Amino acid sequence: MATTDVTLQDAAGRLERKPVVNDMSIQVATVNGSGSQSSNTVLLRSIFQMGVPVSGKNLFPSNIAGLPTWYTIRANKDGYIARKKEIDFLVAMNSETAQEDVMSLAPGAAALYDEPLNLKSLRNDLIFYAVPYDKLVATVCPEAKLRKLVKNMIYVGVVAQLLDIDMAEVEKAIRKQFAKKAKAANLNMAAAQAGFDYAKSNLTKQDPFHIARMDKTAGKIIIDGNSAAALGCMFAGVTVVTWYPITPSSSLVETLIDYMKEHRVGPDGKATFAIVQAEDELAAIGMVIGGGWAGARSMTATAGPGISLMAEFAGLAYYAEIPGVIWDIQRVGPSTGLPTRTSQGDILSTAFLSHGDTKNILLIPNSVSECFDMAQDAFNLAEQFQTLVFVMSDLDLGMNNWMSDPFKYPETPIKRGKILSKEDLDKLGHFARYKDVDGDGIGYRTLPGTDHPAAAYFARGSGHNEKSQYSERPDDFERNMERINRKFETARSFVPRPEVCTGKSKIGIIAYGTSHWAIIESRDQLRKEYNFETDYLRLKAYPFTREVHEFIEKHDRVYVVEQNRDAQMLSLLKLDIRTELTPRLRSISHIHGLPLDARSVTDEIMTMEGK
Repeated sequence: MATTDVTLQDAAGRLERKPVVNDMSIQVATVNGSGSQSSNTVLLRSIFQMGVPVSGKNLFPSNIAGLPTWYTIRANKDGYIARKKEIDFLVAMNSETAQEDVMSLAPGAAALYDEPLNLKSLRNDLIFYAVPYDKLVATVCPEAKLRKLVKNMIYVGVVAQLLDIDMAEVEKAIRKQFAKKAKAANLNMAAAQAGFDYAKSNLTKQDPFHIARMDKTAGKIIIDGNSAAALGCMFAGVTVVTWYPITPSSSLVETLIDYMKEHRVGPDGKATFAIVQAEDELAAIGMVIGGGWAGARSMTATAGPGISLMAEFAGLAYYAEIPGVIWDIQRVGPSTGLPTRTSQGDILSTAFLSHGDTKNILLIPNSVSECFDMAQDAFNLAEQFQTLVFVMSDLDLGMNNWMSDPFKYPETPIKRGKILSKEDLDKLGHFARYKDVDGDGIGYRTLPGTDHPAAAYFARGSGHNEKSQYSERPDDFERNMERINRKFETARSFVPRPEVCTGKSKIGIIAYGTSHWAIIESRDQLRKEYNFETDYLRLKAYPFTREVHEFIEKHDRVYVVEQNRDAQMLSLLKLDIRTELTPRLRSISHIHGLPLDARSVTDEIMTMEGK
């Protein structure tokens, strides 16, 4: 999108020149089950194919019985992809929410609506376009039962005409969306064309919004975080996957099943993997631990309620020192909470999951490419440190489509950690499973079936000594717990290091996960609008590395931005840094379940700075 002038007609028919905006958001308000997901994906991909940076956010209910759903597309020439708070162009297709949707718009916005809704009477400071969708869809879809699904593709054509989206790109997107269904593709293309033709003949362009070709998406892909994670797990060598369906993690394993069936079946036609749907999350994590003990790369995927159920088995894995990977696609809680809203609300509970003294390794991706890369990091770290590794994604990242560079083929070999082979045992003659030989807190292990009389040991969840013998001696327990803690301290040097952007500012921002995309835009807003410079550190993992401590030490005030109520990451930081540094940390927390937007961060920082 370029900043140019365009000639438009005002309501009285007068010609005037208005600037084309370089940042716009399109919100489509429909109902679940109406086929809007396909239409919205086509609209998103059409803009992407024109070389314009885009992002798509789906806001949908946890009940599928025709309840309201909203989908927001942001197009921005500078590549900002965080949610934009303001809506510029509304497509109102849901009679139940149409009036509220219109009333929420800022003056000057545009609203495209189904003609019978008569929304034009609500306000005189918006630009309205009315379309008789039922009449148009009847001309292209003879089957009445299909019209509800095809109707939404009409608005794709109307929006394409009003915003100058190339219809050739719309057709390309439709063909991709219905790649295996030629008849459906033809029907939907006819509907989009009908909408385009109607808009061209009957609607007079009055708004300033316009999509112009750019060259900023060449070579990029669009994919959701759960699919990227599934790919990463497959490339990481996962062989055992156990799961229980729960929103928003289900699509990760469902996609992984498809990938594994395509790429992990041997020449004899037999699967080289096992994917099991368990009876609940507790059974799922139990199977993961069993697989990890047996030497398999094993994993599960879940959300907050599942994490809660896994606490006891997490303690077993921590104390018996068994590797495994758990993907937590975070949603709003507690309890059932808001299952289809995004959150970063499991950070604190997962870091210490289980009773007693536990500290778990957390990896925190912020993008689909990091979902892919951190999948491999997670399995390597799990085996290196013989523990569970939690990958803390969220609904926004996992279930929404994101623009990305293609993923890089892994260049480093799989790291299995300290595993003793028969040959190793022949040289040693014996080993003590829970003894710290190298000073890093990590003992050596053997795998079941190792053909050596010294290979066997008890993987105990009860008290044990260095030789894995049952023990209730206080000194044995204390020695073992201190060694496991030493292992956690060692992990600080091996987890992904944070991304740090520093200058001369004494004000810092710390954020993590998908909050990152609002922060980079907010920092630009602070600089341009207030001449207010900030430094920034994006966390990628817990335990924290030395860079995190150094960043806090160098700044007078550090704003920790997160999507939960209780400032959970700030609490973790306070536990980790020197006590005299804790007053420097300030909390910016959001808990509305919507993806974080830049304007909210900017406004809150300026308020807290007294400006």
